[in-house]
Amino acid sequence: MAVDVGELAPDFELKNQFGETIKLSDFRGDKNVVLIFFPKAFTGLCTAELCAIRDEKQDFVSDDVVTFGISCDSDAALKVFAEQENYGYDLLSDYWPHGGVARSFGAFLEEKGFATRATFVIDKDGVVRWKVVNGPGDTRSNDDYREALAAL
Repeated sequence: MAVDVGELAPDFELKNQFGETIKLSDFRGDKNVVLIFFPKAFTGLCTAELCAIRDEKQDFVSDDVVTFGISCDSDAALKVFAEQENYGYDLLSDYWPHGGVARSFGAFLEEKGFATRATFVIDKDGVVRWKVVNGPGDTRSNDDYREALAAL
């Protein structure tokens, strides 16, 4: 079931690349959240998109905004990926139950076994204010994320 703009984002708990538990609802009342679902670590397009966020981090990680990359890769794989690319923001493992969070957002590709390229901007009240869901080979624009955040 896909979550739509204007709906409360499904809460979740996932491990980051350091094995720490991150709970979405912990940011309510404090920060806007950008969730960037991506298919697979260490692949060209995923690396390029996450590096673009890294390179423009001032827009996506601040006192008001926290950004998370989410894939079905293990936290151990994400740790190496994050270190290799020096992301400087958390990557979350949706490894088990496999793709459970991606499914709850309508971003899991059953036939492929991984998340598609989907981004959700969630306000401080936990409501989805903007989203884009693309195919695994279709890039996203950071300018769109910036516009969505500026509108909050």
